[in-house]
Amino acid sequence: MTLLRPDSIYLGTGAAPQYLSLKRANRHGLIAGATGTGKTVSLQILAEGFSRAGVPVFMADAKGDLSGICQQGDPKDFLLKRAAKIGLDDYGFEAFPVVFWDLFGEQGHPVRTTVTEMGPLLLSQMLDLNDVQEGVLNIAFRVADEQGLLLLDMKDLRAMLNHVGENASELTSQYGNVSKASIGAIQRALLTLENEGADGFFGEPALELRDFIVRASDGRGAINILAADRLIQSPKTYAIFLLWLLSELFEELPEVGDPDKPVLVFFFDEAHLLFKDTPRALIDKVTQVVRLVRSKGVGVYFITQSPDDIPDDVLGQLGNRIQHALRAFTPRDQAAVRTAAQTFRQNPAFDTSQVITELAVGEALVSTLDERGVPTMVDRALIRPPQSRLGPASPQERRQVMTASVMSGRYDTTQDRESAYERLTRRVEPREDTQRGPWGGAGRGDTPPPRSAEPRQRSARRTPSTRQRQGVGETFAKSIASSVGREIGRALLRGLMGSLKRK
Repeated sequence: MTLLRPDSIYLGTGAAPQYLSLKRANRHGLIAGATGTGKTVSLQILAEGFSRAGVPVFMADAKGDLSGICQQGDPKDFLLKRAAKIGLDDYGFEAFPVVFWDLFGEQGHPVRTTVTEMGPLLLSQMLDLNDVQEGVLNIAFRVADEQGLLLLDMKDLRAMLNHVGENASELTSQYGNVSKASIGAIQRALLTLENEGADGFFGEPALELRDFIVRASDGRGAINILAADRLIQSPKTYAIFLLWLLSELFEELPEVGDPDKPVLVFFFDEAHLLFKDTPRALIDKVTQVVRLVRSKGVGVYFITQSPDDIPDDVLGQLGNRIQHALRAFTPRDQAAVRTAAQTFRQNPAFDTSQVITELAVGEALVSTLDERGVPTMVDRALIRPPQSRLGPASPQERRQVMTASVMSGRYDTTQDRESAYERLTRRVEPREDTQRGPWGGAGRGDTPPPRSAEPRQRSARRTPSTRQRQGVGETFAKSIASSVGREIGRALLRGLMGSLKRK
């Protein structure tokens, strides 16, 4: 019999076949379980199912073993036996359309954004700055904004910080204390980031997020895979980068309500890294983004070892659950098992807490939202086998996919237009009869130079609909204005997570 349906994704079979309704797929989800229990296969079959339904997917490949989705699977005995056991008679193998991306530009098309787009809040988290240093960074962004200086790459930010340091006395009187020690600490943090290779992430051409929302010629959604095996070695950079992507999707995509299927599905692997040692204010913003991005047609799925890695406010929004085995060797493990069991609608046929510790590899407890948006009763299911390859693609296969990709050549060559670095390094010394005002501007009685409109528009790729960035970002900025100063707080109105507010 066929278990495939056009309006849902077949997950596996327990007491009954288990499905994820496409109409409820943007209500977010969770894939959890101990290492080696089958989370990667669950992630893979979900990606295949969404792609087959014409829904593009984004996922980070933290271990390097998801790249095989671009290749047809092999008819291995254990896969065929599992298909037969769950009654999947029409099981076959196929490759899926994949676009490879890489922050470092080595295993995929380069991913870049500008320093301005990242914004001071997320950049401060990435650099691990304290409150005082974050305040100074905010001042640097504010001064760049006031003077019409583009912050595109790291050399722009370094030049801007030097400029702020050289004019610290004037800035201190207007914005608060700007110490050379804080400037130096930020510069050292930037050096560390550069040594990790992440400086290549800042620059142009910047990523157009709509390039994630593409389909193959046969109508299947593209599976965007970010090579993250190197990126994951810097856990904070990994988490902040994915959070930036998610916040940008929230800002740029239009409202669509509850579509028949998602516009895009975003998988957040190693999700515990996002919430580990993260300030409460940032967690609150993650919670708001997850809550609101659903109306943009984006489904967010967190992959982690235990549900208690996810804050309760976020966990409560994850309506679709696939829970693989957890081990209860310690009191802490036992508490995690109880937490996981309590998140399900209980099934009187078994003890959920006990079954979680007894699940075999490839088995999972499954509960999804039905057509009314109500969680289904939890069921113990054997997860279906994937149709694409289990394991990584070879370097040659990856190169072939990249060469044939519609993104080939689009982001490969770095651009370096005039920005803060060029303008600050060529500034002309003032004439003897001209008194320069604060930060190298015109003195009293002089006509200030016209401010370029260019910094307000990163490029023509941005549409007018993205220029008003308020919502949760503006609310957040207003709420912290009293703690960082009214002027700095107003600078954070660039938008959600500190991005530039376009005019």
